[in-house]
Amino acid sequence: MSELFDAVDALLASRAVLPPPEERKRLRQAHALTVDEVASALKVRRATVTSWESGRTEPRPPERDAYARLLDGLAQLYPAPVPGPDPGEVPTVETVPATAEASVPATFTAAPAPAEAQTLSTGQASEAAVMTATENTQTPAPAPVTAAPAAATRPARTTRPSSTSRRPGAKKAAPASTPAGGTEPRFENGPLAVVDVEDGKVLAYCTGGLVLDVPAKSIPALVEWTLKEAKLGAPKLSGPGRPADPLIVLTEAACERYGLPVALTAEEKDAGRIPEGHKVIKQLTRAEWKLTKRGFGPWARIYRPAKGSERQCVQLCIPSWNALDSRFWGSAAQLPPAELARVLGVYASRVMTPRGSTAVTGLELMTALHPPTHAVRDEETGVLRQSETKTPGSLGSDPVDCAPCEAPDGHPLLADLPRFHVRGPDQKLFEEAYEWARPMTDAECTLRYLVGLDVNMAFAAGANGLNVGLGEPTHVKNPVFDPKLPGSWLVDLSHVDLSRVKVSKEWVELDGSLLPSPFTPKGDRPTGPAWYATPTVAYAAELGYDVAPTEAYVRYDNGRYLDGWYQRLRDAYLATMADLGVDADLSPENFLAAMDGYKDRDPELAIVVSAIKATVKGGLGKLRERPRGEGWRPGERWRALERPTWRPDIRAAVISRTRINLHRKIVKHAAFTGQYPIAILSDCVVYASNGPSPLDFLPYRDGKPLPGGFKLGINPGLVKHEGTQTVLWGEEVREKFNAPTLNLARSIKDGTVTDEDNGE
Repeated sequence: MSELFDAVDALLASRAVLPPPEERKRLRQAHALTVDEVASALKVRRATVTSWESGRTEPRPPERDAYARLLDGLAQLYPAPVPGPDPGEVPTVETVPATAEASVPATFTAAPAPAEAQTLSTGQASEAAVMTATENTQTPAPAPVTAAPAAATRPARTTRPSSTSRRPGAKKAAPASTPAGGTEPRFENGPLAVVDVEDGKVLAYCTGGLVLDVPAKSIPALVEWTLKEAKLGAPKLSGPGRPADPLIVLTEAACERYGLPVALTAEEKDAGRIPEGHKVIKQLTRAEWKLTKRGFGPWARIYRPAKGSERQCVQLCIPSWNALDSRFWGSAAQLPPAELARVLGVYASRVMTPRGSTAVTGLELMTALHPPTHAVRDEETGVLRQSETKTPGSLGSDPVDCAPCEAPDGHPLLADLPRFHVRGPDQKLFEEAYEWARPMTDAECTLRYLVGLDVNMAFAAGANGLNVGLGEPTHVKNPVFDPKLPGSWLVDLSHVDLSRVKVSKEWVELDGSLLPSPFTPKGDRPTGPAWYATPTVAYAAELGYDVAPTEAYVRYDNGRYLDGWYQRLRDAYLATMADLGVDADLSPENFLAAMDGYKDRDPELAIVVSAIKATVKGGLGKLRERPRGEGWRPGERWRALERPTWRPDIRAAVISRTRINLHRKIVKHAAFTGQYPIAILSDCVVYASNGPSPLDFLPYRDGKPLPGGFKLGINPGLVKHEGTQTVLWGEEVREKFNAPTLNLARSIKDGTVTDEDNGE
C-alpha cells in the first residue's frame, strides 16, 4: 500500500503549482538566499536554479515538489508587496534599531530583504541582485537576451536623516544593486567602503546598500574606526588562510578632509608615494601605525604588528592617485561613491578584496588560495603556532631560484655572462604568446571578409588543470621526456613538419606553409635545439614526432597549483557575464546576439568584467616581475626575487599551454575545412570568410561545433566574435604600410591601424 501512496504523491508532485519565474527570484532574494544555497539544498546545479528563475526551464520531479515547498514557505514569510505610494512622494527615513539590523541576514550575492529595504531605502531603484550562473548542459534551449539590473541612483539628499536623529554608524539608504555584506557578523557590512564627504559629513558607502556615519577626524582615527566599529572585511578563501583586511576607498573630498593631496605631483608619481615627512605619515607614526615598504601611495597598507591571531591592518585605495588604472578599471575612478562601492564590491565578493592593482590582486589570490604556511598546535603547550613546513600544494614561504635558462636578462644567475651578450634559444626559455601573420593567398583575396575570433579568458583556460612545479628545479642530462613532469627541456624540434601531422591520432596532410609553428611566438620554424616548457614538447609528441631532450631542469615537487585560482576567476567571469545577459548555455546564434552591446546593458558590471580579465593576465605577469627602478643594476637582485611567487617557470608553462591550445584548434579546423588563419595576436585569430559572421565559416552541424575546434560560447577556452573587416580593407592597409605581413589581428576589432601597429 505504501508503494501506491508513494506513486500517488509522485503524481501530485509532478503537477505542483509554482509561482511565476520573477516571483521565484523575488522570494529567494527576500530571504537573502543565494542561488548556490538553493541549488545545494535541492541537489541540482546552480545554473538549473537560474534557468527556473528566468523561465527557460521548469523543474521536474522529484525536485519540483521540494522547490514548490520552499517557495510556498517563503511566500508565507514574504507576501507579494502592495503597490507603494506615488513615486513623487519623498518617504520618511527612520533610524533602524541595532536589533532590527542584526535580525536581517545578508550575503555577498543578494540584495537586502524587502522588509529591510522598506525601512532603509530612500527612493532607491529597482531591486538588482547579483546572481551566479554557469553552463547548464541539461537546458540547451536558447535564452533571450535580457538587460542586466541597472545601477541604482545615489540617495537624494532630501531624504537623509538629520545628524540629530542618526546615531554614529547608523545605516542609511544606498543602491540596492550592490552585493550585500559578509555572512560573518564581524564582516556584516561587507569587504569595503567608499568614504566621501557630503554636506560637511563624512559617510562610508558600503556594499549591500548601506551607508555609515564616520566619526573619524584623521587618518589614524579612520583606521581605528575601521577595525573596531565598521565591521568590514571578508572571510578567508581557504582553510589555512586568513580573512581579508578591510578596504577603505577615499574620494577626492575625503582626501581633502583628512589632509591628503587630491592628486600626486610629478615627483610623487615617480616615487609612487607621498614624502615620508608628510603630516599624515607623522600622525600615523605618533599613533604607532606602520606602513609597508611601498609607503603611502595609491594603495597604502596601514598596520600594527599582529598579536597572536589578532591582525590589525587596513588597506587604503585612493582613485584620484590612479589607484584604479583606467586601462583595467575603465571609468571606475570617476564613479560616484555608491556606484564605485558597487563595482568594487562585486569584484571583491567574486574575486577577492583588491590588494593593489589587478596584477597584484591576481598574484595575491594565488597565495590566498594556497597559503604558504598553516597553524599547528604545540604538543607541549597546546598553543597554536605557524608550522615550520610549507602547506601541501603551496609554493612555501621561501623564494627559490629559477633555472638559468628561465632567468630573464639581468638576473644574478647570469652575472658571469659577458656584457651585452645576447642569449639564443639554446640558452634562454622563450615561451610567449603568438604574434604572427602571413600574406593572403589568391583564393583568400577573392573572399569578402576577414573575421576575428577571440578566445575567452585564454590564459586562465591555459592554467586550468596544468601541472606546475612547486619547488626547486633539478638539472638532468639526457632525460627521457615525461609529459607529466613540469620543467624546461633543451630539445631540437626542427624536424617537426606541419605538412603531415597527427590529428586525433590519425595522420593528415596540411599546407604547412600557411600554418604558424607552434614552437615559437613569431611562428617561425625552429632551426636547432631550444629550450621549451613541458606543454610545448608534449605537443610535438602529440603531432606524431619523436622528442629527445639533451638537457632539462625538472621539478619533481609539483601539483595543480593554479586550479583553484582558475576556478575562482572563471566563476567570477561567468557570473558577471550572466548578469549582463550572456549565459553559458546559449545557442551560437543567441550567444552572438547576446554579446552584441553587452557592455551597454550595465556599464558598471562591464567594468568588473574588464578587471577580472586584467586580474588573470596581470597575475601571471607578476610571476616574472622585472626590476622597477630603485637603482637596480644588471646582476643584482631586485625586490620581486624575494617572493616565493616569483616563478617565471609557472608563467612560461601557462603561456606555452595557452599557445598550444590555440594551435591545436587551428590544426583541427584546417584539417576539417581546409581554412587557415591570416593572422594571430595572442588569443585573437583572423580568418578569411565569405560572410561577416563566425557562423559563416565555423563548421557547425546541427548546432554542434567541430570537436576540438573553435566553439562559440562564453566559457574560458571558447571563442567570441572579435570583429569583422573586409578583405579589401586588409589589403589596403598592408599596401599603405608596404607590409604584406602586417598583423591584422591587432586592428580587426575596429579597423583602426596606426604606425605603432606596423612596428614603427
